[in-house]
Amino acid sequence: MTSSVSTAPATAHRPTRILVVDDHTLFRRGLIALLSRDAALQVVADAADAGQALRKAQELQPDLILLDNHLPGVNGVDALPSLREAAPNAVILMLTVSEDERDLAAALRGGASGYLLKTMEGDALTAMIARAMEGDSVIAPEMMGKLVAAYRGAASAAPVGAPALGQAAATPESSGVPNSAASAVASLSPRERDILRGIVRGASNKEIAREHGIAETTVKIHVQHILRKLGVSGRVHAAVIATEQGLL
Repeated sequence: MTSSVSTAPATAHRPTRILVVDDHTLFRRGLIALLSRDAALQVVADAADAGQALRKAQELQPDLILLDNHLPGVNGVDALPSLREAAPNAVILMLTVSEDERDLAAALRGGASGYLLKTMEGDALTAMIARAMEGDSVIAPEMMGKLVAAYRGAASAAPVGAPALGQAAATPESSGVPNSAASAVASLSPRERDILRGIVRGASNKEIAREHGIAETTVKIHVQHILRKLGVSGRVHAAVIATEQGLL
């Protein structure tokens, strides 16, 4: 991908630097070609296994890592802790064919910021990357039901009060929210409920703002309030609670 000379600082409008990790050469090359069509994205390296990925992540410090799960030797979900240590500032998205809820749960526990399927369209992938770089957790729509199942399984298996799926534990004293999910959802204002429904659908802040005719910054503030009231740290867990409580 060609770059243009600019007098602006190097950090201004810098493309998202991506490391692609997949053991299938043809898929990897096709994915690189797809991503390279977007000027906001720059593939800086690719790797065919976890060992190569670790070395290149540590050397290049990419902004984002697209990680397959079924790798030779060490699976992608098992490589997550090492990759996070090698490139602590990188956003890691799983991009896999696996629709197994156990892989989904393991990825979220391991620190992945999203779980996407290889069957998705190219435009949808680049949109998900953009959302992930804005701090959103992104989950393939087909996996949302399995996310709920994985969340319930983790919650039932964990000791009382223990966090599930890597969620930080919240207490009434520390978060100011009620103990039960039902009462937490009940504490939301009508507008917050509308925005939470958008989160469950997978809508971005911009899409939610457009739907309700409000500013995107207003949506961001509402999202922060929603997460605080529900006692969770991310949109994915908020969507899980909303789904479990039948908010849709």
